[in-house]
Amino acid sequence: MAKKHSHVWGIEIGQSGLKALRCHYEGDSIVADTFDFIEYPKILSQPDSEPEKLIADALSQFISRNDLRHCKVGISVPGQSGLSKFFKPPPVEVKKIADIVRYEAKQQIPFDLNDVIWDFQQMAGSNIEDGYALESEVGLFAMKREAVFRALKPFRTASIDVDLIQLAPMSVYSMLAYERFSERLANETFDPEHPPKSTVLLSVGTDSSDLIVTNGFRVWQRSMPIGGNHFTRQLTKDLKLTFAKAEHLKRNAMQADDPKLIFQAMRPVFNDLVTEIQRSIGFFKSLNKKAEIESILLLGNTVKLPGLQPFLNKNLGYEVEAMEKFARLDGTEVTGAPAFKENQLAFGVVYGICLQLVGQGPIRTNLVPREIVVERIVRAKKPWVVLTLAALISGFVINYFFFQQSDSSLSEPRWSSAEGAAKRAKAASDAEKQEDDKRKLQVELLKKIGGEVSSNTDRRVLWLELLTAIQGALNRDPKIPLDAPPDKVPYSDRPDFHFTRIDSLFQEDLSTWLNATVLEEYNRQKRARENNLNPNAKIAVAPAGGDAAAAGDAAAEPASEEAGAITGAGWVVEIDGFHFFNGRAGREKEEHVYNYLLEYLENGTVMLPDEDGKPVPFTMKELGVSFPRVVHFRFDPNNRIPNPAYYAAIGAPTPGQGTAGASDYGSGMGSSGSGGGGGKGMSAPGGPGGMVGMEEGSGSGMGSGSAGMAGIGGKQPPRDKDGNLIPMDFPASKFSFTFQFAWQEAPRSARIKAKEEAAKAKQEEAASDPTAVASTN
Repeated sequence: MAKKHSHVWGIEIGQSGLKALRCHYEGDSIVADTFDFIEYPKILSQPDSEPEKLIADALSQFISRNDLRHCKVGISVPGQSGLSKFFKPPPVEVKKIADIVRYEAKQQIPFDLNDVIWDFQQMAGSNIEDGYALESEVGLFAMKREAVFRALKPFRTASIDVDLIQLAPMSVYSMLAYERFSERLANETFDPEHPPKSTVLLSVGTDSSDLIVTNGFRVWQRSMPIGGNHFTRQLTKDLKLTFAKAEHLKRNAMQADDPKLIFQAMRPVFNDLVTEIQRSIGFFKSLNKKAEIESILLLGNTVKLPGLQPFLNKNLGYEVEAMEKFARLDGTEVTGAPAFKENQLAFGVVYGICLQLVGQGPIRTNLVPREIVVERIVRAKKPWVVLTLAALISGFVINYFFFQQSDSSLSEPRWSSAEGAAKRAKAASDAEKQEDDKRKLQVELLKKIGGEVSSNTDRRVLWLELLTAIQGALNRDPKIPLDAPPDKVPYSDRPDFHFTRIDSLFQEDLSTWLNATVLEEYNRQKRARENNLNPNAKIAVAPAGGDAAAAGDAAAEPASEEAGAITGAGWVVEIDGFHFFNGRAGREKEEHVYNYLLEYLENGTVMLPDEDGKPVPFTMKELGVSFPRVVHFRFDPNNRIPNPAYYAAIGAPTPGQGTAGASDYGSGMGSSGSGGGGGKGMSAPGGPGGMVGMEEGSGSGMGSGSAGMAGIGGKQPPRDKDGNLIPMDFPASKFSFTFQFAWQEAPRSARIKAKEEAAKAKQEEAASDPTAVASTN
């Protein structure tokens, strides 16, 4: 029989110290027996600290002065170390919820489930009738296996058996539900159409804070990257102090020579905290339209920072109070102790762990790995296992003795002829198998040769397909005709791109091109693109430079596969181009290239014909295109394009389309740049003073762009039929760029086959998992 645990320990290893509370359940009350608070000599996140040694010393000190025998032990892990998801399953039998959750876990957890420890439960207030969950919410909690064992390591080293691992925000929710919502949970029925008012609890830690919103029945949480250390770091930055001095000054701000100076230095962190809280509450309300916030509670020793509570009360618009006592926690020897009172705001997490261990909290999930549970069961049953194994071995020995007696009575000659026949049959069978294997190898060789022959047909059109895909990147707006006059559609309103050069270089191994420096620049531009497409993402992006070509030419080590590199043979394609779409802040210059050109090459789709000529959509990744990035760009805000109508009116050739001839109106001289042409090139404009030649022998195309009104040689400037002056040129600020991407040849037949196999696998998965349809509906 398992030993009954009458006492439980809740332990939290924080960034600044170890907190522990021992409780037991007596009658209808939770009684606190003892507590411990061990502050580290240094905060774990300080650069010169040794976290493993500090934690080991604290646990050693804790064990030396506390008795853990015959007690269950629960620990907490930070909220940002795990994943908490809440979802509403469709109406289904209660016994089938586990199958739905298992499918949901595959969708919600971004890792292989074999690498994750996860658990789930139905939340309070679920509506269950006749064995069916009609209106329910399920909580799914997970941590990576390596993170769980990292959290357990100091306890296993100290020989402490851990019975419960819980995310800190869920432990705080257990505490808050027991302290504030017990009567509501026991006597009221949850109505999703008219939910009760919610309370926000802000648990401010050392390096991060957890914000929990709950009405008892439902809970929502978010971890915020702001904690007490941020106030300390701000003081070290503004007042030029060491970390230790800044920490002391923060804790004793009111005794400082100039408290106002200290609070003024910490004000940016106050503002950041308010902003994060407002964003979190706003996001919660956007998900729960009918929710109503009643008040805000504060938890954590950082809350004792002078001025923090009034500042939040003033700026958040809600009643803000610190949770200075646990009303339902008995045990005056603990709750009345000065050390406990001084640090009570830091004991909310361990209080919640104790509640779950004695079965009084609303959370029941546990992230202790199953193999550890099995190991403890085996260890507890080890004496009985040894006796059982001894009995089994004795039985085997006796059984072997009787079988040996029976075997000795049998004569070998009785079986020799049969054994010979069996060996001959086996030899004949092996010969037939060898012949069969030989013919199978011949068939495989013929299939391989046939595949090589048929794949050559696909490879003939690979470059044509790539050029078709690149043509799709030109971003032509069908609403703007190619010959639209600039006075009707300004150049700054034309989002299309113009390509002037396409070049390629074959690489035996693309990892030599995609080194760590190139990959870092690619990731920086990708984050910039995500910022532009999703302004609320708040992704940190390093400042962009005018020339990123050095990133590709730098001699750096090849990027590792873990960093997302590609290997094998392929092509590096480089393209020069420009655009005039430079009149919209936040969507011009390189942002326009990121938003449309690079986004198309990263996630775009192109329609290409299959073997029967039927158009089939292929993504750029399926086509073999990857890692697009801009390597060079230049912006000319003063660029202007000559007006052909003006030069036609004065009887002079347009600059940039051949040698400018003289006329009565003089020559249009400019300084905005020259354009080259000649030869046979792509149909795309050149520089502002010329055009790229479109036919062989079209002339040198050299000419100067205009920068002002031409001399009129004594005649009046030209006018149109309505008497309006015809402009000499049009403004067209020009953004020139060069970009590269990797291309690995992907034959059409292989792409189509991969699509068919993916579709088939999806159909088989849907057929074998009927809950997938129910979950989708």
